Amino acid sequence: MSPVSFSVHSLPDPSQLGQGQRRAGRLRMLLVMAVCAAPVIASYFTFYVVKPSGSAYGQLITPTVPLPTNLPLTTLQGQPVAAESLKGQWLLIAVQPSACGQACERQLFVQRQLREMLGKERGRVDKVWLIPDGGTPSPAVLAAVEQKGVEATVLRVDPVRLAQWLQPAAGGGVSDHFYVVDPMGRWMLRAPADPDPKKLKGDLDKLLKASAGWDAAGR
Repeated sequence: MSPVSFSVHSLPDPSQLGQGQRRAGRLRMLLVMAVCAAPVIASYFTFYVVKPSGSAYGQLITPTVPLPTNLPLTTLQGQPVAAESLKGQWLLIAVQPSACGQACERQLFVQRQLREMLGKERGRVDKVWLIPDGGTPSPAVLAAVEQKGVEATVLRVDPVRLAQWLQPAAGGGVSDHFYVVDPMGRWMLRAPADPDPKKLKGDLDKLLKASAGWDAAGR
């Protein structure tokens, strides 16, 4: 029996390929890229242009505002957190001071209820509380927002740098609103001050439905 041999065949020299073959290769590459991008493009076209369920309750941000990669974030213990780590999920953001009063507590409660109202889609949305000062919330407030199973991500942020990303409506304050950010870190919707939870849920439902083809639960 003759030993097994491995034959080595030379690959074609790209310089010997005809112009037609090179053009066909480029077209195939562009086609693959278009197929990969199509779900994302379609979802944004559906929400911004077609709007099958009517106009948005909140204010759509056009153009969207990307998450600054150098946005300074820290945990309450002072550990730095990379802004990029927020990407990968839809975000429902509240910006409230550490001295969380009645209005703040209400907004954090509504934030939790909104996510739970999404039912099976809630796993695609993270709650974030950004604190634009150096204080520490009371133990009671922290216990509420860090309750296991419904916990929110709580981070400190520099208010000046935050204003380069999220901004309130004219005449309002940054703490007046919820801010909706897509999984690629783009701020795309601002809720009205003191929003109607059912109407805001309608916006979230439309966003999640429009992005169902390319966004899954979990980072």
